[in-house]
Amino acid sequence: METINPFRPADEFYLEEGCYIVELHNADTDAACSIARARVEPGVTTALHCLRDIVERYVVVSGRGVVEVDGQPPVAVAAMDVVIIPANHSQRISNTGDSDLVFLCICTPRFAAEKYIQLAPKG
Repeated sequence: METINPFRPADEFYLEEGCYIVELHNADTDAACSIARARVEPGVTTALHCLRDIVERYVVVSGRGVVEVDGQPPVAVAAMDVVIIPANHSQRISNTGDSDLVFLCICTPRFAAEKYIQLAPKG
């Protein structure tokens, strides 16, 4: 297992969910956890989705937004806020600011594409 995973901004890719992702750590050798950096542009709301059998945490790095978890009322988030999303619960996030909303996505166990379930189109 690698000890250091350097940040590679050029690896960023767009998801139809409505955000840009850079996988920081997602390896078969560490099935317990994955970490990605997500970026949502101003005015964008990601698609309502859930992760089957995966707990996800958002750690907001910069920007501001509103997050919705499991049909609860939207909650404002800003830098250094942590959002805990239980496994199998619906989620989406909106960028309500004038700059990119950037956050880390920490998944346990690690993220796998087949565990992603889109529940509604992006807003």
